[in-house]
Amino acid sequence: MAQSIMIQGTMSNAGKSLLVAGLCRIFKQDGYKTAPFKSQNMALNSFITEDGLEMGRAQVMQAEAAGIKPSVLMNPILLKPTTDVGSQVIVNGEVLGNMSAREYFSCKKNLIPHIKKAYEKLEEEFDIIVIEGAGSPAEINLKSEDIVNMGMAKLAKSPVLIVGDIDRGGVFAQLVGTITLLEEEEKNMVKGLIINKFRGDKSLLDSGITMLEERTHIPVIGVTPYMNIDIEDEDSLSERFVRKKEIEPIDIAVIRFPHISNFTDFNILECTNQVSLRYVHSVSELRNPDMIILPGTKNTMNDMLWLRQNGLESAIQKANHKGIVIFGICGGFQMLGRKIHDPGNVESGGIITGMDILPMETTFENQKVRTRVKGYFNHIDGPLKELSGIEIEGYEIHMGITKLDTNLDPIGNVTNLNDPLNTLEKDDGAFSNNVYGTYIHGIFDKSEVVSALIDSLAHRKGIQIDEVKTMDYTEYKEKQYDLLADTLRKHLDMKRIYEIMEEGK
Repeated sequence: MAQSIMIQGTMSNAGKSLLVAGLCRIFKQDGYKTAPFKSQNMALNSFITEDGLEMGRAQVMQAEAAGIKPSVLMNPILLKPTTDVGSQVIVNGEVLGNMSAREYFSCKKNLIPHIKKAYEKLEEEFDIIVIEGAGSPAEINLKSEDIVNMGMAKLAKSPVLIVGDIDRGGVFAQLVGTITLLEEEEKNMVKGLIINKFRGDKSLLDSGITMLEERTHIPVIGVTPYMNIDIEDEDSLSERFVRKKEIEPIDIAVIRFPHISNFTDFNILECTNQVSLRYVHSVSELRNPDMIILPGTKNTMNDMLWLRQNGLESAIQKANHKGIVIFGICGGFQMLGRKIHDPGNVESGGIITGMDILPMETTFENQKVRTRVKGYFNHIDGPLKELSGIEIEGYEIHMGITKLDTNLDPIGNVTNLNDPLNTLEKDDGAFSNNVYGTYIHGIFDKSEVVSALIDSLAHRKGIQIDEVKTMDYTEYKEKQYDLLADTLRKHLDMKRIYEIMEEGK
């Protein structure tokens, strides 16, 4: 059976996902077949696997770090928030339904067999499993139904390392308080503590670490630094949204919806020279960009209303009349149309008007489209005509079916890669003048697409820019995973971690 180690945190965003990815990379480098696992993930960034199933992107990132293909076994339960008090519940990659927080809390123990089965399958295939918790194990009001922290550790019989975030302050109180609120059996499972995101002279922590170990009777096995490593982040906790960046020759504004999803679609644009990519939340932040992107969202209808109420809808419509390039992806694409229908209460129910920029209408259906696709841009007109004929690849995750006006041309032509019997190509998206839309997530991931996009925007702006330096995004991520592993090797007691895993067998 596989050895395991579990990373839990004192709070959300303590750095669990990054530490799991780094350990996966280290174990891979040391010759072990390694897999990540998170029994229950709450995230709006999701991914479609090769077999057409949906899982959280954090476990996809960790699988990449481990050098393996992502599998829904690594994330058997995914919660995608649709409102402040409810989520779409996805089990084994398929939609179970929408539930309120209370409904899910009352039934989640029924999902333990799915978690157990997924974990046991991974145990059969891998040498080491690195398990990630969620939030904090010391949420005393939720512990009785826990399936993701100590409940998961007991299920897997896994030793636990608990990480605290010193960057937010109060890390000693975080760690001591967390240990204090654990049951005696749970305390015995905790084999080490990690202080994460430290900046400065580590020797200044020595006295605090001594007192921490005396109070908890658990060793501190590492003080890891604040790492400027560019690896995909989790949902709204992402620091990408608040990064300040000087305006470059090509300025791209991404609308930051309250329920924004799959913003990893734009990571490669952030890493492209002469491009500033900004996430905007208000009219005052929008300014005068060269391109406005409406990204994916988990609640298209509510976010459409939010857009209308805060004035961004009107600002985008004015930008359209000025000829600024507008690009919608998935939910953002649906908003560009005339109306959105929800007869089955998939989201809010009823009908709302869209932005009426593209002549089309969307109807939500109960069956979710989940597929990987590959194809090419059609011959398209307008400012982005240089994209014509370039290959594209990505995935679709949506509940809506969009019908175009007969005079509206599709933006691309793609093949469904998840259905071996479907060899026919289908149309994707739409375009008209300076407005474009698609259902494909990852449409910008190819360097050829980015180069043509930036060249087109520069040509339209009437400026000369230096050669667009895009990157092999896969190679770039590999270097980031190696950098993460190198950093953790320097600051974690890896010898002790290996001993802890061996003792836990």
